[in-house]
Amino acid sequence: MDRIDKIIASQSTNSRKEAQRLIKSGAVFINGEVCKKTDHKVDTEKDVIKVNGQVLNYSKHIYIMMNKPGGVVSATEDKLDKTVLDILPDNMKRNGLFPAGRLDKDTEGLLIITNDGEFAHRMLSPKKHVEKKYIAELDDEITESVIGKFEEGVVFSDGTKCMPAKLELYKNSKKTGLVTICEGKFHQVKKMFAVCGINVVHLKRISIGNLYLDSKLPIGCCKLLTNLDKELIFIGNIH
Repeated sequence: MDRIDKIIASQSTNSRKEAQRLIKSGAVFINGEVCKKTDHKVDTEKDVIKVNGQVLNYSKHIYIMMNKPGGVVSATEDKLDKTVLDILPDNMKRNGLFPAGRLDKDTEGLLIITNDGEFAHRMLSPKKHVEKKYIAELDDEITESVIGKFEEGVVFSDGTKCMPAKLELYKNSKKTGLVTICEGKFHQVKKMFAVCGINVVHLKRISIGNLYLDSKLPIGCCKLLTNLDKELIFIGNIH
């Protein structure tokens, strides 16, 4: 059981005060009866809540798949650039959302947005060994030497050593690589190639664990993850 004002605020970008004003205006119904008491306790599993005539489908946490476009930053707010939260559809916006991990501003592809910190930590921790796959279009050819460096663990100029990564030719193109990593250092994929004297022309993340970017999801669009989608992230993860 929880207060109705808290419940409403948690399911949108409304503040508690805004939720209270909404309740006092008579816009909230519980089990068919108008509710104007902001501290009224509700059971989200049993009670039917309507706000402005729409049923409130309560969920404590939300998990969103975004096909991130280039030119948008993976942040909750930014003074200069549009963020991934800015381009969320209104019906998915709510307080406490954040991108679980980041993609560089010009990188596209699979990004998960949630308000579940524990889930994000489990997915992102290098100790959990959840693999992330990227397609990298390059300005030079991939050689056996480059593949070997990725397998050994690329060392950056500042001495930082990456965990061993897998590099394969993508669709038999020597200038397109399929990169698999299980950590997420700043600009990691681009910097690993840079150490090998290769520049990344375009980068797209296609999977996290066994969850792949929905091929039918247009760039810039979003969909809610199902429970099965969430489980796919961790299938095969033995840690």
